Amino acid sequence: MIRWILLVGFITSVVFATGAEKNQPNVILILADDMAVGDLSCFNKGSSRTPNLDRLKSESVYFSQAYSGSSVCAPARASLLTGRYPHRTGVVTLNMEKYPEFTRLRLDEETLADRFRSGGYRTGIIGKWHLGLGEEYHPLRRGFDEVEVFLGHLMAQSYFAFQLDVNGTVEDFNKPNDYLTSELSSRAIEFVRRNKGAPFFLHLAHYAPHRPIDAPAERVKPYLDQGLSEETATVYAMIEIMDEGIGTLLEELDELGIAENTIILFASDNGPDPLVEKRFNNGLRGAKYEVHEGGIRVPFMVRWDGRFSPGGSSAPIHFADVFATLVELCGLPDASEGGNKLDGVSLRSVLEGGEFDAPRHRFWQWNRWRPCYTHNAAIREGDWKLVRPFVTKNMPKEPSRLPPALFHLDSDPSESNDVAAYHPDRVKRMNAVLRKWTDEIEKDRKRPSP
Repeated sequence: MIRWILLVGFITSVVFATGAEKNQPNVILILADDMAVGDLSCFNKGSSRTPNLDRLKSESVYFSQAYSGSSVCAPARASLLTGRYPHRTGVVTLNMEKYPEFTRLRLDEETLADRFRSGGYRTGIIGKWHLGLGEEYHPLRRGFDEVEVFLGHLMAQSYFAFQLDVNGTVEDFNKPNDYLTSELSSRAIEFVRRNKGAPFFLHLAHYAPHRPIDAPAERVKPYLDQGLSEETATVYAMIEIMDEGIGTLLEELDELGIAENTIILFASDNGPDPLVEKRFNNGLRGAKYEVHEGGIRVPFMVRWDGRFSPGGSSAPIHFADVFATLVELCGLPDASEGGNKLDGVSLRSVLEGGEFDAPRHRFWQWNRWRPCYTHNAAIREGDWKLVRPFVTKNMPKEPSRLPPALFHLDSDPSESNDVAAYHPDRVKRMNAVLRKWTDEIEKDRKRPSP
């Protein structure tokens, strides 16, 4: 009798494990840094070379109206990893050394890594962290089992000489063949090899093509030969090296036989850096720092072989949607009672070819230091977008008195024509909704610490 019970228990456990494995895909979330939509060669007529990302796009659901959570990197990453608007998370600006209290991911925020780990996943982050300095805010304390990161820009002042925090121990890299992007790609492949036998969540957070603009001379030369300026040529070389690493990672998934059970997401944290020479970006207005389309609209693709049919979607999606999407697709546990409310919604329906019930409104705001919501804020409602104008990338000295602008994105995707004067009632109403949102999230940002 005991043998029979043990046999039944063994069979049940095998069936359950097999089912769990089948229903729990691996996830690789890849993020570029300051990469524009127009940096993909399929959009810029081959000025850059991104054959692997172009192929990934052709195999994915590609979202042509995908939005970051912010026009700058740290708040965007906070939104991506929590499913919430960045202000709620406490991460509202950039410089962790100068503004530590405004760049730390609050300790009462749950990350994607936390949720994946609670669902039995092995979790890892490789690349850029930028969500808080200090032991409490280290990624090892934020749900990640394996950590190979540079915590902020001071650890990566050159692509040829940099440091990585490897599970709490800092290592230096400055040998002749060291190059940050290639090192991150190699480590991502090793993570996949180590964890191929169980479900894993890997966040590969590349630095390319963020400043410093740096690439091996032999990789820059072909772009110079086609007549590009040195800075743009170097940016494209940086992106090409990242693209090669992503291609090798995808090949490794094929060789290991786990490609069909691995969801791949690729995006950029925000638009191109305006302190770098301007380059092609599909006619989008603005750049990093601004809530115009060029600052917040990003490349975004999702591949799951055999589950999602490749194609394009014009659904207006947001970084905050990633959390809810992956929780649903991977069958992760529901949030514990009293957990933080998500601002995003699941994209599963649109990924599977259905309709997308997008939230009526999407919001953005950024300024350096403490939030000043009269500056650089936006609300999207359908095809309408209201913008409180960008004033400065430096700390605002006082509230802005500039009037909001109104754009109709379907007829004016480049935000060239401010039609606020023709729609005063809409401007008043949308501005009131934006004001209500800013009041709510500012109150949430200031909530007592746990």
